[in-house]
Amino acid sequence: MNQPAIQIRGLTKHFNGIRAVEDLDFSVTEGTTTALLGGNGAGKTTTLSILVGLLLPTRGEITLLGEDMLRHRHRVLPYINYSSPYLDLPHRLTVRQNLNVFAGLYGLPDRRGTLERLAGELSLTAFMDRPYRELSAGQKTRVSLAKSLLNEPRVLLLDEPTASMDPDMADFMRGYLMAYQKRTGATLLLASHNMTEVERICQDVIILREGRKVAHGTPAGLIAQYGRRTLEDVFIHIARTKEGPEGALEGDRVPTLHPEDSR
Repeated sequence: MNQPAIQIRGLTKHFNGIRAVEDLDFSVTEGTTTALLGGNGAGKTTTLSILVGLLLPTRGEITLLGEDMLRHRHRVLPYINYSSPYLDLPHRLTVRQNLNVFAGLYGLPDRRGTLERLAGELSLTAFMDRPYRELSAGQKTRVSLAKSLLNEPRVLLLDEPTASMDPDMADFMRGYLMAYQKRTGATLLLASHNMTEVERICQDVIILREGRKVAHGTPAGLIAQYGRRTLEDVFIHIARTKEGPEGALEGDRVPTLHPEDSR
């Protein structure tokens, strides 16, 4: 049976008295894809940023690939990577120059070959020598994905991996990520607002609200548990009723909605 690639206990992050994440517990099984869902401000990006080491938690335990990230982060960083459309790259550098910098940081033995391969696979070849500032939002997202795949990570953390992409490219990218996981056995944890995307590529779903976990299960299991037709219906139901699987949160009691009520 596969072991957890990611395990967190009591994860908490406060910013100037604001609770971004509060007492969060979950694990992600090795070789699976898990989604972090939640409305804006639910704590998804903060959680991913803590996992990759961009932020330090207020308290809590974080284990990645069997290592304590707060004590031995250097042992894990070569095997993980992170993609987010909200983290910009240097605008004056070309796409190739940006990717080459990161390839050097990871100590890749064949930088040129790796860049050419990823450019071909992710349809970046046409603008590899274009300044990053000239790219569209969707193109920048693809460059961020290419950056995150340079070291062929065993744990890949993705924040809105298809943000600003047109439907055709987004569909292609989902297929690419599924093929990457099948080929490498990597573990993927992604934050997304695209419920169709989550239903297609994720085996497990964690729903956050105000920094806390309010639901956890497979896409099909959550749909059945809440009596909805789609995962989007489940998401809307939880967002509008403040209800998790154990009942209403924070003492709020509201009527149970039927599937047609959420449309």
